[in-house]
Amino acid sequence: MKTDTKQKAQARLRRIGGQVEGIQRMLDDDRYCVDVLLQVAAARAALDRVGKLILASHVETCVADAFASGRRRDRDKKMAELLEVFSRFGYVNAR
Repeated sequence: MKTDTKQKAQARLRRIGGQVEGIQRMLDDDRYCVDVLLQVAAARAALDRVGKLILASHVETCVADAFASGRRRDRDKKMAELLEVFSRFGYVNAR
């Protein structure tokens, strides 16, 4: 993974960690359920954005390298990986 992508992902994950801690405090303080749910949705959306960042980096580096190599086995392996990622994480929106 590129250094700048890794740093961006780490920074976002630290913020998400803060969001999750905030949600825990909201529960401890018996905050209104809808307010808690909105914060859960915000944290989920932030995780989706981290996933999109990492996926884009993977496609730009690992997948591109496999296709540029000209080796069918490498291309097939990366395609299978991408299909698996999309099947597991298909909820990641193009935001």
